[in-house]
Amino acid sequence: MTRTQALRRIRADVLVLALGLVAALLTLIGTTGAAAGKPSTAMRGVWIASVDTIDWPSRPGLSAAQQQTEYRTLLDQAVDRGLNAVFVQVRPTADAFWPSPHEPWSHWLTGEQGEDPGYDPLRFLVDEAHQRGLEFHAWFNPYRVSMQADPQQLVPEHPARQHPEWTFAYGGKLYFDPGVPEAREFVTEAIMHAVRNYDVDGVHLDDYFYPYPVEGEQLPDQDTFAQHGRGFASIEDWRRHNVDQLVAGLDARVHAVKPHVRFGISPFGIWRNASSDPRGSDTSGLESYSALYADTRGWVEKGWVDYIAPQVYWPIGHPAADYAKLVPWWSETVRGTGVDLYIGQGAYRVGQEGWTDPGELSAHLALNAQHPGVRGDIYFSATSLTSNAAEAMQRVVTEHYTR
Repeated sequence: MTRTQALRRIRADVLVLALGLVAALLTLIGTTGAAAGKPSTAMRGVWIASVDTIDWPSRPGLSAAQQQTEYRTLLDQAVDRGLNAVFVQVRPTADAFWPSPHEPWSHWLTGEQGEDPGYDPLRFLVDEAHQRGLEFHAWFNPYRVSMQADPQQLVPEHPARQHPEWTFAYGGKLYFDPGVPEAREFVTEAIMHAVRNYDVDGVHLDDYFYPYPVEGEQLPDQDTFAQHGRGFASIEDWRRHNVDQLVAGLDARVHAVKPHVRFGISPFGIWRNASSDPRGSDTSGLESYSALYADTRGWVEKGWVDYIAPQVYWPIGHPAADYAKLVPWWSETVRGTGVDLYIGQGAYRVGQEGWTDPGELSAHLALNAQHPGVRGDIYFSATSLTSNAAEAMQRVVTEHYTR
């Protein structure tokens, strides 16, 4: 082999080696790029509350066009922040955001209960969310009838006026009595009408079952207990049974009609304190089990929900309800059950006393990542993400929602 031939062979070998290195590098870049571009499957949701015009509409009585513009803005803001689901309150006070045969049009829409808003809001809400690739979870409040206690202020055809025996007043508000079987069936059917007729991805209940305790006031359901509570050792056990009946019944009815629709609940963040039950969390706050008669841990164990989204609305290190203690407890609670765990994040509390660090929300998600049971987060609520929690949410997006 001549010197020239040897040099050519060396150059050819170098070229082959270089091309191989380039190909390997391109393969690595392609793989990394694909991983970076793959959307997260974790829940990234936001609650859009309609009661008291918390988020949408901004006030009752807006025109249909104004309502629609406001809602589209909220959805676009959700997409901009990398969110993938909205939980929209469509039955805030035994009224409806769709033409329901069971309950009147909501006054939160028009300012007048029973007044037609001129379009079908629920269909619009669902369609606009889906156009943006967002899941739509229809959020229902089961038992709250009115934010005031006088049934005469309801429209005459309201079921609470037609059936006063289904209701009680408590804490200045009016409620359907969860202990009345006819009331439970009515609530279930009112919800199921929306499930059957709209393309919702989820059916969502919040933390309001029996109302939160009011100091010095007793729940006025002793007569109902006397009528329907035979066989129960205590009125408290009977109340929990009533709530269980609603939850189990809705779970069965939703999946019988639309198996793909997910049923979930966002309860108060504490089931029971360990001081009350050794299975409880290392906390010292109000308990959903005894205060709201909501056996949230039991629902998970019995598989009555597809997901649970406890409202862990406290910062890390809170003396009565430490986020860093509650999240591991909930993660262990769902382990092996098939129930997804999403953490309810109290974005509305950012900036309040005890929650002044704009990095607190991001720290929550970093802690969640250490617990494989956590499958995502839902933020309360939409307007907070562009007001008091805007800086905190931007840090969440930068540090956790880059894909």
